[in-house]
Amino acid sequence: MELKEWLTTLSGELKTSDVTMDDDAVRTVLDLARDSAHEVERVAAPLTTFLVGIAVGRGAALGTAAATATALLLNEDSAD
Repeated sequence: MELKEWLTTLSGELKTSDVTMDDDAVRTVLDLARDSAHEVERVAAPLTTFLVGIAVGRGAALGTAAATATALLLNEDSAD
């Protein structure tokens, strides 16, 4: 199954069809997953994106929530 088909199918089953997973949103989430996996540890990727998803579900903009997480990752990196 291709990614777009998967996201459409999953979104329908989860009743989240009102959420747009356009190319920008996909890129933002994948970048966040990559950065958290590399800056923390591999398992941080799904957990970080999950928490950002909760923030978005509670009304935060995806870009803002992702930027907050990324800023924390960069601050952690500079503290080492």
